[in-house]
Amino acid sequence: MKVDELILRAERGLRARFEEIDEISLCNQEKVLSAFKAEEIALRHFAPSTGYGYGDEGRTALCHVYARAFGAEAAIVSPALLSGTHALTVALFGVLRPNNRILFVTGEPYDTIRPVIWGKENGSLSDFGVSFTVLPLTENGKIDYDGLAANLDVCDFDMVYLQRSRGYELRDAFTVGEIGELCAFVRAHGFEGCIFVDNCYGEFVEKTEPTEVGADLIVGSLIKNPGGGLAPTGGYIAGREKYIRLCENRLTAPSVGGEIGSYAYGYQPFFQGFFLAPHVVGQALKGGLLIGRCMELLGYENFPATDKPLADITRAIRFDTEKQLCDFIQSVQDVSPVDSFVKLEPWDMPGYDDKVIMAAGTFVAGASIELSADAPIREPYTAYFQGGLTYEHCKLACREILKKLLS
Repeated sequence: MKVDELILRAERGLRARFEEIDEISLCNQEKVLSAFKAEEIALRHFAPSTGYGYGDEGRTALCHVYARAFGAEAAIVSPALLSGTHALTVALFGVLRPNNRILFVTGEPYDTIRPVIWGKENGSLSDFGVSFTVLPLTENGKIDYDGLAANLDVCDFDMVYLQRSRGYELRDAFTVGEIGELCAFVRAHGFEGCIFVDNCYGEFVEKTEPTEVGADLIVGSLIKNPGGGLAPTGGYIAGREKYIRLCENRLTAPSVGGEIGSYAYGYQPFFQGFFLAPHVVGQALKGGLLIGRCMELLGYENFPATDKPLADITRAIRFDTEKQLCDFIQSVQDVSPVDSFVKLEPWDMPGYDDKVIMAAGTFVAGASIELSADAPIREPYTAYFQGGLTYEHCKLACREILKKLLS
């Protein structure tokens, strides 16, 4: 089958899914616009600040906009949060105390957060006396509610931790509906602690966020979904005000909390990126579906399958050999607008147990809301594909990827 015919066949089969994504994008765009209007965002909020940042209106307004759009009581949005992992770390250390207990209900967390939890003599939570229990997922990648009930009945946990996206696991991401079900279940079992959601890759994929269905804190990166491809760095923490204040004290100091923090380059890309994010996320979802459907038509297994609900922007594609995997990742780099000429090699990326190969020919270094792909070099050989600022770029990339695969 010719490449263009394959793409056309995939697009025809995805027409209803694309219309559904457009409806979600419109809903989320309205939420974000309403937040901007309610906070009366003005040009002065884009202005840079220096020094301590006392009275920085831009920083304060940006936090309020995120909180409103995410249905949260408060939020921290800051370029001082250097990555998703850093934002998660700040939130965990902000809320938890020595001798507290965490229950991970979605199996082991993502590679880079594991040393934060149970590292030895590296300043981890474990070093500070925080203990943890990992509840494996069921065989079909869902929460083990029998195991969850048993754990809640025998132990007083202080935090229930859910990772929405798949990380480097072969499972589907969790929908907001599934997260809401978890929240209701643990509350019904008397849990009074913090329900904590790693929301990376999930923002604006659905019409609601986890904070609107019972989660106490959600955390993510601005060079993923909510940055809209324009935020140059940063992360966010959103949720209940009492937890946000604790996280502010960890980000800065207990004496000043959220009252300080400057940014000498101005806040326009953060505001503008967040405004564009619902549309950009929709473009990435359509692009991921197109590539996923084409790969399915060629016989490659996808997670999630393209007829299943979407809960994040990532897509896992399985390959038979390391060479096939690396060739796919390289083909994504080849169709990037930046560094398309670079030849990729797996390397010992900080925070990962295995060598990682990563295609990220992006305007913002490493931004995974832009067209990108990465994979640990381990079996089963699986590429994790995400992003795409425009559907048109995704479609052009799909064409070139398929040409290489079919040749």
